[in-house]
Amino acid sequence: MQLDRALDAYLRHVTIERGLAEHTIAAYRRDLDAYLDWLRSRGIADTGEITADTVAAFATERASAEPPPAASSLARLQSSVRGWHRFLAREGIAEADPSSRLRPPKQPRRLPKALTFDQVERILAAPSAEDPIGIRDRALLELLYATGARVSEAISLDVDDLAHGDVLRLRGKGSKERIVPIGSYARAAVDAYLTRVRPALAAKGRASAKLFLGARGAPLSRQSAWLVIRAAADSAQISAEVSPHTLRHSFATHLLQGGADVRVVQELLGHASVATTQIYTHVSVDTLRDVYATAHPRAR
Repeated sequence: MQLDRALDAYLRHVTIERGLAEHTIAAYRRDLDAYLDWLRSRGIADTGEITADTVAAFATERASAEPPPAASSLARLQSSVRGWHRFLAREGIAEADPSSRLRPPKQPRRLPKALTFDQVERILAAPSAEDPIGIRDRALLELLYATGARVSEAISLDVDDLAHGDVLRLRGKGSKERIVPIGSYARAAVDAYLTRVRPALAAKGRASAKLFLGARGAPLSRQSAWLVIRAAADSAQISAEVSPHTLRHSFATHLLQGGADVRVVQELLGHASVATTQIYTHVSVDTLRDVYATAHPRAR
């Protein structure tokens, strides 16, 4: 099959059958467009011409590029290539999977960066409780920390997703839904936004079911939500780097520090595997010292 047709078939598969998020599909397309351009530059125009040596040569060339690519970027690129070839082999478009021997580069194990509870409280208190946009921003921040939602999940919420009182329906990766508690603080902040602010914002734009709206009434974008988080961190004078995932990391870490079971946290975060959640179970040296000093009869 011609390369372009094979790529279109795969993207239809991950869009319709697997229901992946738009930004994930866009990342697959970017990676595979680069791979197909490389194949064409070597005179390969059909999937039947791709061999294991071809895939290995591509991986080697990308790994030795200047400047060297990040291990995470290289791993994602190789994952995209392997996924495409597995699909072609499974659907009978290709006789075999030439990427089956490709092994992703080892990535350094990075522990998620979590804020202290004091830092989180300062961020949550940063937006003005009197300014309409501040009320909206506080509702967004409280909800992110209370539920561990991804930013993309929070901005995708509809008003109706809050109809169950003290729980919230989130749509995660692959359109999978999960129900999470929202907590009284976040519920109060969201209710204040719904009552005092959202009706006026909605009147400025076209009718939208989305919970969080921008200043002109359109649904709040991912970038705008990131700016809300960054502005709150700056206002709270947080020197640590704060990313869109920081409140999610802090949510998980604080739950585990409070004694929550890792499998419960897995469900709340929407992780498919508990192994993903277990990266939050690291124990700091300071915590080890504290526990040892408290628990061991001859520690002092």
